[in-house]
Amino acid sequence: MARKKKQTKCPDYSLLIEPTWHALVALGGSGTNNEIDAEIIKQLDLPDEVIDEPHKESGNETELAYRAKWARTYLKKYGLIENSARGVWTITPQYQKQEKQVEIDKNEIIRAVHQQDYQNRKNLNENINNQGLTVEEVSDESQSWERRLSGILMEMNPYGFEKLAQRLLRECGFSQVTVTKKSGDGGIDGNGKLKVNGILTFNVAFQCKRYKGIVGAADIRDFRGSLTTDIEKGIFITTGTFSKAARDEAVSPGKQQIDLIDGEELVQKLAEYNIGLHPVNSYEIDEEYFMSL
Repeated sequence: MARKKKQTKCPDYSLLIEPTWHALVALGGSGTNNEIDAEIIKQLDLPDEVIDEPHKESGNETELAYRAKWARTYLKKYGLIENSARGVWTITPQYQKQEKQVEIDKNEIIRAVHQQDYQNRKNLNENINNQGLTVEEVSDESQSWERRLSGILMEMNPYGFEKLAQRLLRECGFSQVTVTKKSGDGGIDGNGKLKVNGILTFNVAFQCKRYKGIVGAADIRDFRGSLTTDIEKGIFITTGTFSKAARDEAVSPGKQQIDLIDGEELVQKLAEYNIGLHPVNSYEIDEEYFMSL
């Protein structure tokens, strides 16, 4: 006897493809599973009975979360979004500056993905992630990738740099990370929450500045002065460096603590989470070994 199909009021995964895309756009181009699902619920104005419906009687995953997961999978296979090891989803680079102009055709996406799966069926063991950019040959070997990346960061527009900081903080475990509207002021560039040990939650605000020089104590004081009383911690991100006075000011007793991320640490963090970077394996040839055979 055929198994009876489960009756549900939850939208089919195909109907969640477009809302998932718009959710990521609304979140600034990146978001966690929970943030995306929450934005979908907001967009579709879903009732509690749909939001809380379990996928399986014995499981702790909701039917909505299960179907939203499939919607993200189709968008990923179609090349519109990608995800990191920590579960942060982002709009792929080629669509980041035109995300609001992208028209989502769910039928075309499903058709293309099914066709792709059919073509790749015999190559399931192939590394499907091996689609990174080729490495350019650099004549000046003394110019490391760190230096090149630092130069690229300096060329970013201010709002793009803020969105990069938003992505980095999400990768570091922050949630509900938002970027303020483009303003150019000297205050807060974004907010978020950090949960420690699954119990304590801290409200965090961040500022990010593309500096070539040294960030001084006055910059830290100005940033702290823009923090509201509900902010427990601040984060100051820069492409430059911090003076000793700035570092001392950041940890002044009795004041809101400011964590500092300078240009060198920023580059290393981007590498750690593979944000805009593709690791490349390289081999050193042992000529002596071959000649000795």
